[in-house]
Amino acid sequence: MSQHQLRPQGDFPPAGLVRRLAAMFYDFLLCMALMMVIALLYQQVLLRLIHGAEQLKALADAGALDHDPVLASLLLIGVFAFFAKFWTHSGQTLGMQVWGVRIQNRDGSAIDLWQALLRFFIAIGSWLCLGLGFLWMLWDKDQRTWHDRYSDSVVVQLPKKSKG
Repeated sequence: MSQHQLRPQGDFPPAGLVRRLAAMFYDFLLCMALMMVIALLYQQVLLRLIHGAEQLKALADAGALDHDPVLASLLLIGVFAFFAKFWTHSGQTLGMQVWGVRIQNRDGSAIDLWQALLRFFIAIGSWLCLGLGFLWMLWDKDQRTWHDRYSDSVVVQLPKKSKG
């Protein structure tokens, strides 16, 4: 898949930590809503078709649905698909659009699916290390996080749109 150039083009400064965290908070809220929809569809549509309403209630009451690996996998795939779609097409999730930041390659092109996969899983690892992967940008000469470095991408701050 060829990488397309993102618009606007230009030499933009790295996005700061506060903007990144604000965009992440917006996206966190969207991802929570997405996960609720996925869980609802899985448990109340698919499992209800497979087991029936009475058996599904009995499974839920027994706690059999508490640690469902299929649901966990669907949630992980769904959240990754959310990020991958936005990152590989426009370079911006909805939260990133609000805060004026974008993920791109150094040449201004969109990242590819492999880069999105690396970013996604290394960002999870960054959070599991108590956010150290994100805070790394405060000491990095290029202001890049662990997932920026490993996916060979940059997060830039876009200029505000001119009015008129």
